[in-house]
Amino acid sequence: MAKRLPIIAGFGGINGAGRASFNHAYRRLVIDVLREADRSRTYRSLARLMNLDSDPDQADVRRYIDAHTLVRRIELFDPASVLCHKNALLKPDAGDAFSFTIATRQLPENLPGGWEVSDAGDGRTRVRVPDGVNVLFPDQRRSRVSSAGQVPTGFDPGALYQSRNHPRALQLTVFGASDALRSTGIDLDTLKQVVAPDEFAVYSGSAMGQLDAEGYGGLLQNPLLGKRPSSKNVALGLNEMPGDFVNAYVLGSVGGTAGVIGACATFLYAVRQGVRDIQSGRKRVVVVGNSEAPVVPEVIEGYRTMGALAEDDALMALDGRSDQPDYRRACRPFSDNCGFTVAEGSMYAVLMDDELALELGARILGSVPDVFVNADGYKKSIPGPGIGNYLTVAKAMALTRAVLGEPALTRGTYVQAHGTGTPQNRVTESHILNELARINGIERLRVGAVKSYLGHSLAPAGGDQLAAVLGVWEHGWLPGITTIDHVATDVHASHLELPLQHVEVAPDETEAALINSKGFGGNNATGVFFSPARTRRMLEQRWGRDALKAYDARAESVAQIANDYDAAMDRGEVAPIYRFGEGVLDGEDLEISRDEIRIPGFGRPVNLKFDNPFPDMSD
Repeated sequence: MAKRLPIIAGFGGINGAGRASFNHAYRRLVIDVLREADRSRTYRSLARLMNLDSDPDQADVRRYIDAHTLVRRIELFDPASVLCHKNALLKPDAGDAFSFTIATRQLPENLPGGWEVSDAGDGRTRVRVPDGVNVLFPDQRRSRVSSAGQVPTGFDPGALYQSRNHPRALQLTVFGASDALRSTGIDLDTLKQVVAPDEFAVYSGSAMGQLDAEGYGGLLQNPLLGKRPSSKNVALGLNEMPGDFVNAYVLGSVGGTAGVIGACATFLYAVRQGVRDIQSGRKRVVVVGNSEAPVVPEVIEGYRTMGALAEDDALMALDGRSDQPDYRRACRPFSDNCGFTVAEGSMYAVLMDDELALELGARILGSVPDVFVNADGYKKSIPGPGIGNYLTVAKAMALTRAVLGEPALTRGTYVQAHGTGTPQNRVTESHILNELARINGIERLRVGAVKSYLGHSLAPAGGDQLAAVLGVWEHGWLPGITTIDHVATDVHASHLELPLQHVEVAPDETEAALINSKGFGGNNATGVFFSPARTRRMLEQRWGRDALKAYDARAESVAQIANDYDAAMDRGEVAPIYRFGEGVLDGEDLEISRDEIRIPGFGRPVNLKFDNPFPDMSD
């Protein structure tokens, strides 16, 4: 039996360009070349996200929105005044002892050696220290990195629902997954009536876990700051917690789940798992995506000490400036550059098998025939690149040729590159793409790099790339790498086109897109995505013209519901899905028999009639 084709029926989330559903974030990337109607729509969407009361059609308001989206100077904390502590030893003057009075309850449980204590009355203790005492003085330092990709200024995901001190990445998760689900135009209750409970799945996580004060940051820092860790620090810091939140509070799923982690390739790892499940028939609806909120001082300093980030001084040196760096142009893929730029975001896609999509009249945003993953083999260093990405890109091109034919590969395929903006990436990734373009007979392979606008959001980064791909298929503009003014001399580009400005493309030039990700540790992934037009032709070939006509009739009402949601979001009338404590079930609520389990809220049972998968190995 032929494999089922995974259809992208919904897509949503949030990044530095705005809301991802209905291509709002994409349009921010190419806003300068859009028609005025599309520009106005985009600015109005952003104004609502940013809680602006001013008219977004006014020039000064648009300038404010432009300045407070995409990569820019860090706003989530003050990079000129980062809290730190300074070690010091306080010693008494010659011939004297060092003494002080302290509240008794503030004394250490284990007194340091040499301390002499006596009661000072009123719940206080006098301490005499002959040899001095070690102390930590509160201090501030200036971060050597001041640029980051951040969601639009004024957007507060935690204020949209009862966030209960959730880490920022989980707040972004609730928004992103809700946006993606509602963008389908299909009500959750409708899905649950036609899809069995165990035919759903959610694959989601964060590459680094939740590292702010509400997650692992609080767990590790609080004892050193004289505070106690909270009961939620461990649980809410776990890498797979975004997926757990989608299951428990957004989708209400009892199906498959996992946090499939692969460093910077994590989004594509999740997509791959969903694609395999749908192709095999084990799942019919899969929510895939990731959230990450790494714009915190400790994470930025950690990557900086690795030599991975674009530091302010290095950026100024590239431009011959001495006053301040060009924050907007911090990430410069495939040009003379000095490191990547950390970003936050949340990106989610809803995948369905092709039969279910036609049955429900689902939106067809594209399809995903496969995602390829390969490791690097032996390595000199964990962060360094290896050979695995040659394999993933080669397989992706080979599959595109096999399914769509030679012309679609050589003239109708383009790449959204990993494009981090590091000196090493510009050489290694360009060599991979250039060599495989040459070998496959592609004269000029168009390559985009949206991290130049958004920065590197780590786990969701592939979702940022997919958002750009989906936008190209609707609006026909390939975002150029506009933060650079030249391609570096060590970039391999004999068979590549690295546009510095936006490029208008015809529909037959964009039948397929490859999304490439290269992660620390040798986590390489390349996904193949087909356009809505090409997907529809494939569906007609499989199911017939009459089936597509019937689908079109059903799709009209679904599209209208989806568009109504989009309009309501732009009016600020829709809160994220967050069903805390709703519909909670226990074992007594289930109807269990030998052959099936029925769960309240689902129209179909869990099937327990299993065939023997190993008949040739059984008695």
